[in-house]
Amino acid sequence: MFKRSLALVAGLALSVSAVVSQAAEVLKVSAIPDEAPTELLRKFKPLGAYLEKELGMKVEFVPVADYAAVVESLAADRLDMAWLGGFTFVQTRLKTGNAIPLVQREQDEKFTSKFISADPAVKSLQDLKGKTFAFGSVSSTSGSLMPRYFMQKDGIVPEQFFSRVAYSGAHDATVAWVQAGKVDGGVLNASVWQKLVDAGKVDTSKVKVFATTPTYYDYNWTVRGTLDPALAEKIKRAFLALDPANPEHKAILDLQAASRFIPTKPENYAGIEEAARSAGLLK
Repeated sequence: MFKRSLALVAGLALSVSAVVSQAAEVLKVSAIPDEAPTELLRKFKPLGAYLEKELGMKVEFVPVADYAAVVESLAADRLDMAWLGGFTFVQTRLKTGNAIPLVQREQDEKFTSKFISADPAVKSLQDLKGKTFAFGSVSSTSGSLMPRYFMQKDGIVPEQFFSRVAYSGAHDATVAWVQAGKVDGGVLNASVWQKLVDAGKVDTSKVKVFATTPTYYDYNWTVRGTLDPALAEKIKRAFLALDPANPEHKAILDLQAASRFIPTKPENYAGIEEAARSAGLLK
């Protein structure tokens, strides 16, 4: 009986060892679901293959149900790295105390949101007074937090200004709602708007941009604070090595809507935290 117990313990130890070893050999990556799941996976596949080659380890994309799930998974070490918006980074940093933003796209230093409408009479936000309006996800930096922050600075409280405020859940869904007449106006990030226009997925004879927000910092690739620092540095170097002059790299960058990646740091997102506290989204 004693020998059997020892054998069982030894077997469990080997199993745990194998699990730990396997965990170390797989980089688990996710992204905030700000677009359709199929689109997120399409965008990630070439990047994942590139990272596998550069890091010499398996890279697995883990879809999540909502923005909060990304924050929770990074905090619980179920994810190693995630593509976060500025606000979800702030939430993750506050929850973990040690999440590390590695890189951002060059354009994320000066990001903007676009206000759109299919009503030709709408030339400014004032023209939407008493009408219906859509944000993206409640936790979206560019689809909710920053547009709301800039509205409030202009004296507009959305819930009082519009007849109804809705949340589409994602940037592409906001465009679809506006185009279908489900809402009179909406707001989404400039990058997704441009991508939809370039792909012919929005009828620009109907849906127009009538205003653009001031600039702010937004998206970044963040790793959990407990990740091996040497691996984190290797990941960072891989992103910074993506060269638009290399056709294979350019295809990856194009899918990420990036001209190139540059280093970032937590201090860059102080303005996002201030906006979130001002909007009552952080206590």
